Amino acid sequence: MGINVKAPVFQDILDARRRIAGEAVLTPLISSAFLDELTGGRILLKAESLQRTGSFKFRGAFNRLSMIPEADQARGVVACSSGNHAQGVAEAARILGMPATIVMPADAPEAKLFRTRRSGAEIVTYDRASEDRDAITQALAAEKQATLVHPYNDLGVIAGQGTIGVEVVEQAAERGLAVEAMLTCAGGGGMTGGIALALEALAPDCEFLPVEPAEFDDYGRSLAAGERVANARSSGSICDALLTPMPGEIGFAITRRRAKRALAVSDEEALAAVAFAFRELKLVVEPGGAVTLAAVLSGKLPVKGRTVALTLSGGNIDGAMLARALAG
Repeated sequence: MGINVKAPVFQDILDARRRIAGEAVLTPLISSAFLDELTGGRILLKAESLQRTGSFKFRGAFNRLSMIPEADQARGVVACSSGNHAQGVAEAARILGMPATIVMPADAPEAKLFRTRRSGAEIVTYDRASEDRDAITQALAAEKQATLVHPYNDLGVIAGQGTIGVEVVEQAAERGLAVEAMLTCAGGGGMTGGIALALEALAPDCEFLPVEPAEFDDYGRSLAAGERVANARSSGSICDALLTPMPGEIGFAITRRRAKRALAVSDEEALAAVAFAFRELKLVVEPGGAVTLAAVLSGKLPVKGRTVALTLSGGNIDGAMLARALAG
């Protein structure tokens, strides 16, 4: 079973919203008077760290698995992930009664490995620095005749993640606000592409900016080049959720219509944002899920006088990493 690579349209996001209703959490769009005072802007934070399985990935996973034909469901699904997509797929498979095999890096945070197993998935580990996870995943899918659920280069996954964009626009409007700029945590670009597609339909004038770890700025370099370019390495940042080889083909094709550039933050800036979220927002956020907040706190984007929305995309952080952030 191959990857679903047809280009999504806005209606796919609306269809995804219907499929995931009742299983995915309608996460809050929160604000902080202190953060607004600190930055001079009106900052709206989409707390996907409170999503089922602790990240936005459950949306796309549940939507995609719900699209698998009944005749193929017994053969199950195979996916690759540093941890958040793994948990989303594993939990969606458990709910829908399908077997799941997940290819994960051996150095994935223990919390992510534990919770993926807890949902009943089989885990196959690999060396992030020396092995090709996509090749391993494709071989397993062929062997099991299972459906391959790619973490970001898949119509169903992208459409599921795009429901975040719809919710942000609606939740802001309920408070009488129009989002002037939106920042997303960018790895492979499934969520980034999905939100870009939603904003294209609902908020076409909204500035759109992916945010990624410094030295893993493949989105920024790809937008500048007008084509997808790869990272030089696949490990070396604490933002494990965002360490992908290059932008996914589908998500990048959508995102480049909306984003002119991307922002990059250092690991130290990401850790400072993790600490800020814990202390000031009372939220547990992992480094890769906090890069948008890091971009605002470090002044990478001028926000004074503007309404800016951010995704806090995941909260699956080991205790030791959280302690490191709070000690900084």
